[in-house]
Amino acid sequence: HPVVWYRRTFVVPPHATGERVLLHFGAVDYCATVWVNGERVAAHEGGYTPFFADITDALRAGETDATVIVRAEDDPADLEKPRGKQDWLREPHRIWYPRTSGIWQTVWVEVVPALSIGTLVWTPHLAQWEIGIEATLAGAWRDDARLYVTLRAGGRVLVDDAYAVTARDIRRTIALPDPGIEDARNALLWHPDRPTLIDATVQLRDAAGKILDSVESYTAMRSVAMRDDRFVFNGRPLVLRLVLDQGYWQESGLTAPDDDALRRDVELAKAMGFNGVRKHQKIEDPRFLYWADHLGLLVWEEMPSAYAFTRRAIGRVTREWTAAIERDRSHPCIIAWVPFNESWGVPDLPTMPAQREYVRALYHLTKSLDPSRPVSGNDGWEQVTTDLIGIHDYDGDVGRIARRYPAAEPVADLLRREQPARRLLSFAIEQHAALPVMLTEFGGIAFSSDHDGTWGYTRSDNAEAFAAQYTVLLETVRGLSRFAGFCYTQFTDTYQEANGLLRMDRTPKFALEAIRRATQG
Repeated sequence: HPVVWYRRTFVVPPHATGERVLLHFGAVDYCATVWVNGERVAAHEGGYTPFFADITDALRAGETDATVIVRAEDDPADLEKPRGKQDWLREPHRIWYPRTSGIWQTVWVEVVPALSIGTLVWTPHLAQWEIGIEATLAGAWRDDARLYVTLRAGGRVLVDDAYAVTARDIRRTIALPDPGIEDARNALLWHPDRPTLIDATVQLRDAAGKILDSVESYTAMRSVAMRDDRFVFNGRPLVLRLVLDQGYWQESGLTAPDDDALRRDVELAKAMGFNGVRKHQKIEDPRFLYWADHLGLLVWEEMPSAYAFTRRAIGRVTREWTAAIERDRSHPCIIAWVPFNESWGVPDLPTMPAQREYVRALYHLTKSLDPSRPVSGNDGWEQVTTDLIGIHDYDGDVGRIARRYPAAEPVADLLRREQPARRLLSFAIEQHAALPVMLTEFGGIAFSSDHDGTWGYTRSDNAEAFAAQYTVLLETVRGLSRFAGFCYTQFTDTYQEANGLLRMDRTPKFALEAIRRATQG
């Protein structure tokens, strides 16, 4: 259905004069128009990012109920919009899956004061032992407002500061007390093995000290960088062990069945020996990032691709990618951004300079919005501008994999020689020769009782063969010191694609502990 409609009556939350009632949408695919009590209150384009409407003036005085109507338009044949793995055909085929239309993330109502804290962004600066805070105020301006920030870790107050409010956009740098001793410093760092978070309370108060608005948040101290041929986390090399995670559920598609399902996915990735996931062609529900922050799982965030190269597609992708970065850049778990995957949406990079400029522009836009994280400009091949070389190689012959990526060979020679899927790895070989190299898609071993209706890049006939094949492949890849990290395909089976370590219902195809040993060595 190109268009779906919703209607719902809800109880208006109690609110005093001057307070505002906000209606939030986590994500609606693709174009949403919202009415409350017959009055249009919002319109939004973009299927993966949030929006909200101030509905206060649409509420009727004296009435305790209100009616919200949502129209969601999602043209199944539109290839100019970011759609990720959502198939344009009626039936899913190969690596594309059933379409999602309409409301697929949480909708909620919130009452805020006349002057409120609208947005909040945290940026750690590990080298200076500081944390940056950016807050945006919304609503009726007051000259006497002040911003109070309290940071705690392990029940101990680290910071209790107050700042004058002279504009709606507030930017401050908070100096943390330096514990001095390295062990004490390390205890405060966020790491996947020890995800220490810093709890934050941010308040607006008036001149008399009365609280106007108060929010709870959190941040963390950690740093991410590329140094020489390694990925560096908190100043030390860390080998990335990622798994490709598409974020689909058998009973509910892109939408997690509940919050426990999101938490369980984080726990399962860690139980299988991975220290991170590459969320593939999906901007995930922020609750997944919340659990990754709290439980300690690294995340690569990737923009869902459009499939056409047009001015309209460029505008849509750029707007939605900007909104995704703004939504998620405070999460300590996110360690890399991926604006493009395998030249999807830019299929003629070798012959069209305009497409190369588009990839280059989105890389630099990403670095402008968040200079603190590396960017894989076009993961897989045909890198134009990037902070790392991500290679996708699904060769099932472990001997060829081992011979293909020798440690002693200069990176420039590798970039000239190898052409996975008959694609160049780089358009700037000399410039990219000093970058870390990662195997960011490989494996894809299918194991399923349904041989005719499923597929993978290679196949195992039974659980024992699958376990053996995965173990040998991971042993080979782990032994290649050329790579600064890897990302195995994939976390779960996804519809007809049966190459998950877990089935789509999240049951493991062989024992979790055995998967963990094979992954970690």
